[in-house]
Amino acid sequence: MVRIGILGATGAVGQRLIQLLEPHPEFDIVTLTASPASAGRSYRDAAKWRADSPIPESVTDIEVVETAPDAIPNDVDLLFSSLPSDVGAEVEPELAAAGYVVSSNSSNARMDPDVPLIIPEVNPDHVNVLEVQQDERGWDGALLKNPNCSTITMVPTLAALDEWGLESVRVATLQAVSGAGYSGVTSMEIIDNAIPHIGGEEQKMERESRKLLGSFDGAEVHLHEMDVAASCNRIPTIDGHLENVWADTRESLSPEAAAEAMADYPSAPLPSSPEPLVHTFEEPERPQPRLDRNLGNGMAVSAGGFRETDDGVQYNCLAHNTIRGAAGASVLNGELLLEEGWV
Repeated sequence: MVRIGILGATGAVGQRLIQLLEPHPEFDIVTLTASPASAGRSYRDAAKWRADSPIPESVTDIEVVETAPDAIPNDVDLLFSSLPSDVGAEVEPELAAAGYVVSSNSSNARMDPDVPLIIPEVNPDHVNVLEVQQDERGWDGALLKNPNCSTITMVPTLAALDEWGLESVRVATLQAVSGAGYSGVTSMEIIDNAIPHIGGEEQKMERESRKLLGSFDGAEVHLHEMDVAASCNRIPTIDGHLENVWADTRESLSPEAAAEAMADYPSAPLPSSPEPLVHTFEEPERPQPRLDRNLGNGMAVSAGGFRETDDGVQYNCLAHNTIRGAAGASVLNGELLLEEGWV
């Protein structure tokens, strides 16, 4: 069993990580970190458990430690990070320099040239950027990132269409409140409402998607040449980001061909990668968050509403934002690190 730790274990994504990792056949949770205020307490006492299943008995008595290299046992093989980005920007490089391998959901450093940004079904070869990272930074450990939750929802569907030559992508998102964290959006803000702006989200989607679909030449990742524009909106659903996508391609692309390409797009040979990766619907009113966010145990992407446009296709896609879009994505990257011999 691979000995693992979870950074920021008391937060919403940290709790999702515990849900996914506690029963995992290859990983054994041995350390949990949080803020200094929680350090020294049992996880049962430190965490206000809000996940939709009981807290696993195996973690309740683990003593929470501070998120620092000198507080984490040396024999931990892999760390999963759900830290706030400002904390991650400071601590994650320190941990990698100290020899730890970190699979991180935090938004810091995602666009750094020597930090791989990965969806294993889309760009697993980008894990080799870690060789450049270790050489340039002199690290014994490594730092790998998964993308933003809204980016993860869209990019697998775009990857299926790239053979037609993606030129332009426009996306409007309808994002669940859980994406802002438990206290991120108040009830008075979101009930009977929609908020047509999520700070920094548009830029993340526009930049990260081009890196994920870019090519790695052994020295650097070249961003995909497509143009991407996003409009991100918060709506009063709990989980599941729904997105309306317009994809323009160089070669003629029919709605039927787009749906078939997505349905046939392969999963990764990893335990947490679902089969199929993209579930397609013929019904124009699907996918829907309440009905479809848990497909593939929350790790699948779904798509539907395909129709022809002047220069390509329009469709809708959906994924569970805290599973596929966050904790599950980090777990999947951890499995890739193990498969490729980085752990």
